[in-house]
Amino acid sequence: MKTYYFIFSKTDLLLQRLPDGKYTIPCTEETPVKTHAWTHIMEVSPMENGTLVKTMMLEDPQHVEIIDPELRASGFDFIGLRASFYHLSTELYLKAGKCQELLYWDHNTQFCGVCGAPMKMHTIISKRCTQCGKEVWPQLATAIIVLIHRGDEVLLVHAKNFKGDFYGLVAGFVETGETLEQAVHREVMEETGLTINNLRYFGSQPWPYPCGLMVGFNADYVEGEVHLQRSELSRGSWFRYDALPRIPQRLSIARMILDDWLKGYGIVSEQE
Repeated sequence: MKTYYFIFSKTDLLLQRLPDGKYTIPCTEETPVKTHAWTHIMEVSPMENGTLVKTMMLEDPQHVEIIDPELRASGFDFIGLRASFYHLSTELYLKAGKCQELLYWDHNTQFCGVCGAPMKMHTIISKRCTQCGKEVWPQLATAIIVLIHRGDEVLLVHAKNFKGDFYGLVAGFVETGETLEQAVHREVMEETGLTINNLRYFGSQPWPYPCGLMVGFNADYVEGEVHLQRSELSRGSWFRYDALPRIPQRLSIARMILDDWLKGYGIVSEQE
């Protein structure tokens, strides 16, 4: 039976070239690359149409041996997971993200956190300690992200950990014991010193970098001057809808919220 093989090397994903120049995930009856005795091939929940899915991590993309004739003939490339968003269907990209998260979880749960004994796969999404029987499942780091409105302006910030020069939205991790709404108010106050109200849920997005869930909101400005938390943010300001700086890429929920806001002014951003 044909199976999609999501093959990673660190955060790069093996993509198969198609005749029209586009890409897909290798879908073969046998493992398309040479593996070793220690290679952990993980089973993953199938695609919506029932096609089976497996994933694995390879050490060095420079020494990958392709054993599937079709893949060898069509050609392949290792492309970063983020960049694969622009080359794969939404369904394949989301599945690739899930595979990356499972591989990250597998790597970080090799030994029991209680007794230190080796962990062994119990189901396709859980492990059990070989000594004390403790079970573990993949865990998500939940974060909120919020677009703050002030008339025809929005607050955009540049976090110190951003690799590019784009501006994004206020965001932060949800702490133990607080609601999503409490996390939004706390993060906005901590990072900008602003008071907000009228929170509106926008949507959520899995964020496999490495294992997050982003929960998006809109909110209205109430009062306060922008005082940036310099340990987290390097720049931040109010921007009119027709004078935005460089904004996040289309793969992120930050961009989805911004694009939704811009539609209210009849604007479709041409930024990638």
